[in-house]
Amino acid sequence: MSAATTPSRARHQLSPARRVQNLVMGGLIVLATAIVVAPLILIFAYLIREGLGAMNLDFFTKVPAPEGETGGGLANAILGSIEMLAMASVLGVLVGVSGGIFLAEYPRHPLMPTIRMISDVLAGIPAIVMGLVAYGLIVLKFGFSGLAGAVALGFLMIPIVVRTTEEVLKLVPQTVREAGLALGLPKWLVTLRIVLPAAAGGIVTGVMLALARVAGEAAPLLFTAFGNSQINLDPTKPMSALPLEIYRGATSAYDENQRLAKAGALLLITLIFLTSLLARRASRRR
Repeated sequence: MSAATTPSRARHQLSPARRVQNLVMGGLIVLATAIVVAPLILIFAYLIREGLGAMNLDFFTKVPAPEGETGGGLANAILGSIEMLAMASVLGVLVGVSGGIFLAEYPRHPLMPTIRMISDVLAGIPAIVMGLVAYGLIVLKFGFSGLAGAVALGFLMIPIVVRTTEEVLKLVPQTVREAGLALGLPKWLVTLRIVLPAAAGGIVTGVMLALARVAGEAAPLLFTAFGNSQINLDPTKPMSALPLEIYRGATSAYDENQRLAKAGALLLITLIFLTSLLARRASRRR
């Protein structure tokens, strides 16, 4: 009997009770999958139906119109989100990758348990608390600004990047490190020139997932960036963002503002979905 035909014959020899059990369990798996996917599909369908009509040229090139008036767009929020996410990436990537390297490459260092505990605590802190921290550190001294919002978002990115970097570096074979050390290179140079480039694809994936995680946060920006009805690229002044405009438009009494908020939500969730998809494809290819 060949090995290829054995599984097929085994399936035909299943008892009726086991066949029923297989069908029931398969049905439960499909049902659980549908329950998980259905909310995402319903949200997409609702936003496409309600917000797609507002996504015209004005939506990407103009600022919001005064309350109650028609027209306008979310150019200020789109540019503000891009700028704050770019600044947050500087903080999140530098601190997160450094922390991940430390945890992965120096597991016996006395500070390792402390760094790991701090990373785990940061991962469990609500986003609004991060906003309050940035409010106390920056806003109370210098006022509302896009920089304060970027710091709050960067704090949220750090634990995600730390954990991803640590896990990816652990996947690099130990023989790669030993080969570098055998050539007489110091450990820090082996890490920067050999180990880190070998894990670059996974680290980039982690950064993209972290960006997707913080891109939709509105709570920390309420205490930091505050918002701005005009286009502002100065990080030291109040700055708008897509989550802020979505929140304010959704709570507005005017239909036009609510329509723009739904279009902004559609744009935001589409960008987050595409970022997550690209990150997963890059991770799978890696």
